[in-house]
Amino acid sequence: MFEIKGLTVVFGGLVAVNDVSFEVRKNEIVSLIGPNGAGKTTIFNAITGFCHVSKGHVVFKGEDLTGFKPHEVAKKGITRTFQITHIFPELTVLDNVITAANQQFKSGFWDVLINSALVKNEEKVFREKALEILDVCGLMDRRDIEAKYIPYGEGRLLEIAIALATNPELLLLDEPACSLNPNETNVLMTLIKKLRDIGYTILLVEHDMKLVMNISDRIEVINFGLQIAKGTPKEIAENEKVIEAYLGSKNLREKRYRRPDAVTKPVADRSAAAVSA
Repeated sequence: MFEIKGLTVVFGGLVAVNDVSFEVRKNEIVSLIGPNGAGKTTIFNAITGFCHVSKGHVVFKGEDLTGFKPHEVAKKGITRTFQITHIFPELTVLDNVITAANQQFKSGFWDVLINSALVKNEEKVFREKALEILDVCGLMDRRDIEAKYIPYGEGRLLEIAIALATNPELLLLDEPACSLNPNETNVLMTLIKKLRDIGYTILLVEHDMKLVMNISDRIEVINFGLQIAKGTPKEIAENEKVIEAYLGSKNLREKRYRRPDAVTKPVADRSAAAVSA
């Protein structure tokens, strides 16, 4: 369904992403992970037209979207969320979702001006659709509350609801569990699985490894802009390159996490001078 081929992004003399390739199949949850600064969000920005692709291709359903602007990418069926929640605080939860569907409206300026039958019909259709989305996201009972008054965790769910209102086939979630408590994370985890089960395809950037390991069909790992591993959650959890990227080299880990008594207790066959050193 979706593929990036040899994606490279260069900012001045800095290579932020270097020759990354992977694919996402229909109705999959694929997670893109890596340490801070690895290049994950840059990949999202390149896919959705928020930054320039220096080399490579972004292909969706066989069509090359490389170089498309954000609104053009969205119209093709790819929508994203952001690390920082983007909602309209003064609007109700319901109106936030309805507003996000505006790109699907066919009525024009004059239709709105005279409040034509087309406008009235579209408002009815998209209100019903927005209510369905809120129901899926568990926000139906919040629909008439101004967005600024809902808890932070529900704000993250609302951002996903807003993204769904654009009618995406591929949903890109950029650190949706950021700053969530464990209960909120569990709710989010349930929602993402539900979205996959009802037909959405999801590409996820996330640092919460419990969430990633519990919901992902496959995982792609990036470090310093380079693709270092790919596989199932089990394969990634056992991959030495991935462990090293997060925790450092094996020797460094052994030194860093060695038991206190292992540091102070001398080994029998060492010389006295070596032990003292």
